[in-house]
Amino acid sequence: MMGFLFSAKECCEMEYLIRRELEELLLDLGDYRIEAMVKKAMEERYKSLFKMYSRFVSPKELAKYIRNKRPY
Repeated sequence: MMGFLFSAKECCEMEYLIRRELEELLLDLGDYRIEAMVKKAMEERYKSLFKMYSRFVSPKELAKYIRNKRPY
């Protein structure tokens, strides 16, 4: 396990970077043209980033990025 010390400004920047990556992954995961193997890797990345993001934000903010796995 590793630990990091971040200033308030660095926390805001990290939160922003993770949020942007989560949004991009959500968009790409909804694309039917992407192959299943690639989507599997993207899902693993999403899970990892989601766990990291949960350490920076409130549960209300985190709820925006909960993934709905049911297709529409």
